[in-house]
Order: sequence, then C-alpha cells, then structure tokens
Amino acid sequence: MSYFNEAKAHFVASHQNPINQALHHLTNLLAITAVIFLFIDWRITLICLVFTQIFALGGHAFFEKNEPAFVKYPGITILASLSWSFENWFGLRQVIRRARS
Repeated sequence: MSYFNEAKAHFVASHQNPINQALHHLTNLLAITAVIFLFIDWRITLICLVFTQIFALGGHAFFEKNEPAFVKYPGITILASLSWSFENWFGLRQVIRRARS
C-alpha cells in the first residue's frame, strides 16, 4: 500500500462521526476558498484558515474524541482530506465501490 493510501485509510478511519465529517467537508471548502482569496485579499485567506482549524480540531475534540489524522501523517493529510471530500461531494465513492464489486 502506498504512503498516500495509508494516510487516506487512516484519515477515513479517524472520521466516522457524521458531525465531524460535515465539519471536515466545511473545512475543505474553506481551504479551497482560502486559496482563491489568496490572490484577492490575504485577510480573508487568513480568516478562512483560522476557521478551518477551529472546525477541524473542534470536530475531533467534541465529536470524534480522537487525535487529528495529521498527527500521524503530517503534510499529506490535506491531500487525503481533499480526496475524501471530492469522492463524497461528487459521488465518486459509490462509483469506486461498484467498480470493485
């Protein structure tokens, strides 16, 4: 298994609570927004990044009650998180499951 697949599997296992999942989808939207606003107004980027951390860490502290995935897989976790969200947002997870069965 590749390092990315290990990180993604750990990420998915660390995000089983539906409220925490929703918060992490929101943080991924905020992260994408932050990148867009980096070229428009850096202050909005900063605000988005602060809220991503509040929502993500709050989800783990109050709902999931575990440590964030980036503790074990620093750096690559953001890619695993975005991949996970895109699969859920666009129904790719269901397509992948059907293709494997």
